[in-house]
Amino acid sequence: MIAHEQIATALDHPVYDTEGKKIGDAKHVFVDDATGRPAWVTVKTGLFGTSESFVPIKDASMVDDHLEVPYPKDRVKDAPHVDVDGGGHLDASEEQRLYEYYGIDWDEAWQRANQPGETGWAHGTAGTAGTAGAAGAAGMSDTAGMRDRAGDGLGNRDAGMASRDASVGDDAMTRSEEQMHIGTERVETGRVRLRKYVVTEEVQQTVPVRHEEVRVEREPITDANREQALSGPEISEAEHEVTLHEERPVVETRTVPVERVGLRTDEVTDEETVTGQVRKERIDVEADDVTDMSEDPDRRRGH
Repeated sequence: MIAHEQIATALDHPVYDTEGKKIGDAKHVFVDDATGRPAWVTVKTGLFGTSESFVPIKDASMVDDHLEVPYPKDRVKDAPHVDVDGGGHLDASEEQRLYEYYGIDWDEAWQRANQPGETGWAHGTAGTAGTAGAAGAAGMSDTAGMRDRAGDGLGNRDAGMASRDASVGDDAMTRSEEQMHIGTERVETGRVRLRKYVVTEEVQQTVPVRHEEVRVEREPITDANREQALSGPEISEAEHEVTLHEERPVVETRTVPVERVGLRTDEVTDEETVTGQVRKERIDVEADDVTDMSEDPDRRRGH
């Protein structure tokens, strides 16, 4: 359990579970009205810290700049939702529901609190918080202690507000407000794959082809070719054959590399507007003698 003076250190600091995973940030610490000791801590969880879960602080401990609780992260995030009234109190029925969720025996807890000697941590706290505190200090039975807790309906109070108000005196109060803290989380939006497949296309290409044609050439008998012309018989039959050739296109395919294709991610920064709700406390001044303050309306409003 953390000490009362450690409350300010725990607020707005990270809370980790039994496996060292961050659950969220501590928002409020509730102290027991009967003992004045820290009993519960609320942890802001969910996207942008929009949810607030209660977790027992009895077995928690401060380590460096964070709070460690003996419960897994999922168990804390799934804790029953509890609405705390404007006075910052957790009533008995809500507390008992949280006790049951975390597996803490309500009767046994109060029996241990009221044991005689140093083991009874509720002793020596008279005057800290009204009737329930006096009952615990007097060592009353567990049944009576439970009746006092349930009767006043103020089992635990928000130490973040109560301790600050007590420090400034009875004639002053602290005004608090919520501030919105925006964060980001990395989520998977899709997957891109490279897949190679084969398609068949028709390719047309014009290539030049050559062929041979027969052409008859006639030349007169001259002194230069007379001897060759008269070398054969005078009258005879003869035949002369010429072979013709042509070129034809031949198609051959070859596989050649043409390019390499890969995947690479680039980070692009966009701006998004996030809208949320925050609560703020306002302090008004109420006076019985209205006429004395009528000339200065700001004084009546507490500005």
